[in-house]
Amino acid sequence: MFKKILIANRGEIACRVASTARRMAIRTVAVYSDADAHANHVRACDESVYLGGSAPKDSYLRWEKILEAAKATGAEAVHPGYGFLSENEEFAQACADAGLVFIGPPPSAIKAMGLKAESKQLMEKARVPLVPGYHGSDQDPALLQREADRIGYPVLIKASAGGGGKGMRVVEKAADFAAALASCQREAINSFGDDAVLIEKYVQRPRHIEIQVFGDTQGNYVYLFERDCSVQRRHQKVLEEAPAPGMTEAMRRQMGEAAVAAARAVNYVGAGTVEFIVEQRGDAEMNFFFMEMNTRLQVEHPVTEAITGLDLVEWQLRVASGEALPLKQEQLQIHGHAIEARICAENPDNNFLPATGTLRVYRKPQATAFQRSRVRIDDGVREGGVISPFYDSMIAKLIVHGATREEALARLDLALAQTHIVGVATNVQFLRGILRTDSFANAKLDTALIERERAVLFDQEPLGLPLAAAASIARTLLAEAASANGDPFSRRDGWQSHGVATRPFEFEFRGELKSATLRYLHDGALWLQVGDVAGPLVIGSFPSGELELQFNGQRHTLDVYQDEDTAYVFGAAGATRILAIDRLAHAGETHAEGGRLTAPMPGKVVSFAVKAGDKVSRGQPLAVMEAMKMEHTIAAPADGTVEELLYVPGDQVAEGAELLRIAV
Repeated sequence: MFKKILIANRGEIACRVASTARRMAIRTVAVYSDADAHANHVRACDESVYLGGSAPKDSYLRWEKILEAAKATGAEAVHPGYGFLSENEEFAQACADAGLVFIGPPPSAIKAMGLKAESKQLMEKARVPLVPGYHGSDQDPALLQREADRIGYPVLIKASAGGGGKGMRVVEKAADFAAALASCQREAINSFGDDAVLIEKYVQRPRHIEIQVFGDTQGNYVYLFERDCSVQRRHQKVLEEAPAPGMTEAMRRQMGEAAVAAARAVNYVGAGTVEFIVEQRGDAEMNFFFMEMNTRLQVEHPVTEAITGLDLVEWQLRVASGEALPLKQEQLQIHGHAIEARICAENPDNNFLPATGTLRVYRKPQATAFQRSRVRIDDGVREGGVISPFYDSMIAKLIVHGATREEALARLDLALAQTHIVGVATNVQFLRGILRTDSFANAKLDTALIERERAVLFDQEPLGLPLAAAASIARTLLAEAASANGDPFSRRDGWQSHGVATRPFEFEFRGELKSATLRYLHDGALWLQVGDVAGPLVIGSFPSGELELQFNGQRHTLDVYQDEDTAYVFGAAGATRILAIDRLAHAGETHAEGGRLTAPMPGKVVSFAVKAGDKVSRGQPLAVMEAMKMEHTIAAPADGTVEELLYVPGDQVAEGAELLRIAV
């Protein structure tokens, strides 16, 4: 077994690998960029080596620097994690040439599966079922259009060298094909340096089910069952679970054997995932087709660990050191059900726009032991840390395990309710919303689930104005009481020795101005009116810091965090935020009129779809930005005329930078 390994990655996966290595008494070396100088993964390892600038191309993609770090620290092997260099055949070969063990498959397997078109041809020879499509090398746009017309719409355009949902577009009709192809190729060249694509039939009501496989250097192979990853947004996974609901033993065996055949076809070694698109023809009938093989450890590997009780990183290390697979196929069993939720810094109500900022509050549910854990959190951040624009938007993975799917669902909802994040927008409440949909609760799964349940998933308010206002006012009163130190004449709450005092409050809630009135009764009681809701307000607090609130005939236990003028309120039903408006503090301020379009986050201008003098309509695409490895379209907020473009494609812009001006 290795004595020291270098982890060529960052964030939660680097922390995850370091945890298993520590348990196995293997020393670890971290690498880091400028942005990650104080990151958790650096602290989790025994040693660390600086790579370079914050952008991946200046640090985590500089494999020559990584090899130098491995040699300088005496590491015997390199674990690539996922993303970055994990599926780079040149890096894997360079490790071997440098006398280092690459903890992953051989370069030949990465190459064979890395190009989707060639891998489809290999799978056809191995008799693995394929989706109808075009996987040829001729990339003439006219030919690709003809092939799409031949296959029949809708079709899926996919970057041949792609992954992670990048370089992928669904095209519903022939008229949209050319524009979608250009966008797909542009994103593919930026992400992978290769704009080759393949065209496939877009399967209706598809499920995304993948099989975890493992191979060793002795030619042994097993499959560690399946994961359902159908719940996706922008072709990226949101929730993953194992085993797949509705899976029969016969189909599990068929898919598992097909996945092993795929691995054998390329002499695979280590952990890999064979992804299948599953076509649902009826309530019980399903066909499956090979989609791709990810030649690395998957983000969602913890759900497989939860149902098998195995540590897949340990298996990787053992296989890479030359050991045989620890178990045979007949020794593997499924125990219970596990679900993983990806907690991301993003705004679901704004087309999942990634968010950046400081984690002013980061409170997590209490985790249990690693193996067979009921609640597990994999993360690489801490309170006070920064979510930067340079890397993926994922903050953490929350994994739960239960005896049944129903138990796991309930446990995940509770764990999400106990996850409190302030400082960046997140998808936590959106995830809770998915769990409560009829589709997910009853395992009616397919990749269109989010779109199908749009009416109950987006622009939802779980707590409502009356409770949000009451919580904000209660927190204000408690803070004032604490600062007064018992002196009634130092209080700012309207206290008086007799009679009734009235105190107005103003708020901004979900983009609208709202008001509330608090009355201090002569007996010390409080009476609150928010809109049409009025009644006694009773405030208490627990030693843990939770707020106990009675209002509108209900009792609530809440966590309220104050960040300047904004109160962030977390309760059993969900979370919300409300901004208290102090008219004196904001006196004299003016607000700019419409017509300015600004960058929603730091990134690069990819293109403009308009020029000065063009008339535009509300909702019309104006520009494309690239940030956090994804493209984002900026649309016109109103009808008007473009006055000026303030940047050119390729320019880096800061968050809030004005991109163009429109006369409305």
